[in-house]
Amino acid sequence: MDHPLIDLINARIREAEEAGAFDNLPGAGKPLPPEDDPENALLNRLVKENGGVPEFVSLSRELARLREELRDTGDRTRRQDILKDMSMMEARIELARKAYR
Repeated sequence: MDHPLIDLINARIREAEEAGAFDNLPGAGKPLPPEDDPENALLNRLVKENGGVPEFVSLSRELARLREELRDTGDRTRRQDILKDMSMMEARIELARKAYR
């Protein structure tokens, strides 16, 4: 079943074509840029435009935050906890990098 607005959408596109709205667009007549993953190109673009990053990148940011916390912490017990967290984070980063490849 077609979307209820499909006729309206097609009419608007026809009107825009007739009015020349699609004439002289930048890149007209040129091939699209190559895509590594054409099936997911739109999804990848949306994720990238909205600040999405691979898991290992977000984990690396968390590791950097833990390192900063370690520098600023004088409490020995807390430092040990942070070092444990950092060790686990490094392992998770490595796994995420392997999965990303």
